[in-house]
Amino acid sequence: MSQTPPPPEINTPFSTERLSGKEDDLPYAPFAKSQPTIARSANEHQMSGQPEHPTLLIPGPIEFDDEVLQSMSHFSQSHVGAPFVATFGESLTMLRTLLQTSDPASQPFVVSGSGTLGWDFVAANLTERGDDVLVLHTGYFADSFADCFETYGVNATQLKAPIGDRPQPHEIEKALGDKKYKLITVTHVDTSTGVLSDIQALSELVHKVSPETLVVVDGVCSVGCEDIQFDNWGIDVVLTASQKAIGSPAGLCVMVCSKRAIEVFKARKTPPSSYFASFKNWLPIMQNYEAKKPSYFATPSPQLIHALHTALTQILARPLSERFAVHKKASQSVKSTITSYGLQQLATKPENQASGMTAVYLPESVKATELLPNLLQKGVIFAGGLHKDIASKYIRFGHMGVSVTDPSRNDIQKALEVLKDGLGDVGYSIR
Repeated sequence: MSQTPPPPEINTPFSTERLSGKEDDLPYAPFAKSQPTIARSANEHQMSGQPEHPTLLIPGPIEFDDEVLQSMSHFSQSHVGAPFVATFGESLTMLRTLLQTSDPASQPFVVSGSGTLGWDFVAANLTERGDDVLVLHTGYFADSFADCFETYGVNATQLKAPIGDRPQPHEIEKALGDKKYKLITVTHVDTSTGVLSDIQALSELVHKVSPETLVVVDGVCSVGCEDIQFDNWGIDVVLTASQKAIGSPAGLCVMVCSKRAIEVFKARKTPPSSYFASFKNWLPIMQNYEAKKPSYFATPSPQLIHALHTALTQILARPLSERFAVHKKASQSVKSTITSYGLQQLATKPENQASGMTAVYLPESVKATELLPNLLQKGVIFAGGLHKDIASKYIRFGHMGVSVTDPSRNDIQKALEVLKDGLGDVGYSIR
């Protein structure tokens, strides 16, 4: 009798559990599309234009403002027509403001895809087969970025820190001194651990010790809720996605590249190792869109661009310093309350704690598989653990975007109260 081969490995800590063989399949049976019953208090804030739903407080996607969602219903447009080109161009210009770059030689990109596509852009355009790169590791997403480099034949060296911490300056300086690296990557906020990295200090160190090394920032969980001064800090690439603190639906890879990064691309000895993720194809498109000139390589999503345009307009309607301060204040409130519950963060040092999310160890007696469904029934969605070494031992609380910046919402306070009640329901007594 032939044996079923083992399932192929996939780059996620839960890959084996997600795959099944034919013998595991069940016959299809239609089911009623019903939503779980959500407990709601009498004075709970009701979102004006959205159906009743549990409050989504994971580290992305996040809750969206009504105007952003309404933008998604924009009538169909030509992707090379003047009205849409103007919207796209304005969105690119607003990204410059959000990431604080006024250098006309830098270039924003917005391409259909997830934030992960940004890794491919970096690997395919800024490195060549056989190059060495240094990946600073603060959680799951450094492993994945390194894996992306290896896919392109690039040698990725990871500098790892203990869970909840980040590589220290002297370790980074030594690593940069031991070998010449084409670029260094850092996850500004690792979504798996909530660890925040100091981008300004890191960039200063790299420019001092290894000035030819490009500084690449994975800002998927930081852009929009953490200060990023692209020009002042000497950053070469920031990549992010639309669905986290920017507050727009998922589906857009967002990136800004410096003049230096673009010059490194133009000096390549070999063609880009990707077709879709090629600066050769996308750079002229983005330059033309920003200049309000129609251009075409691959069809963008007009509806997603309209939503992004609305979200960026809302963000920039107030000083960025105020936005970052509001996120910081909300984060401190969350972390203080969680500490009062007797719980501990993965990131124990204040300087390592992100403003847009908190990763929290569960008491030994509490299982995430029991707590998270309880919280859902109470109207709040938190995320389970993602770091493969401790995935079952902690949960993640996202507090970014409209849930923090809209004073008419009580998402964060409600979530903290629900968490307290939920812990009690599963047997953890908070004194």
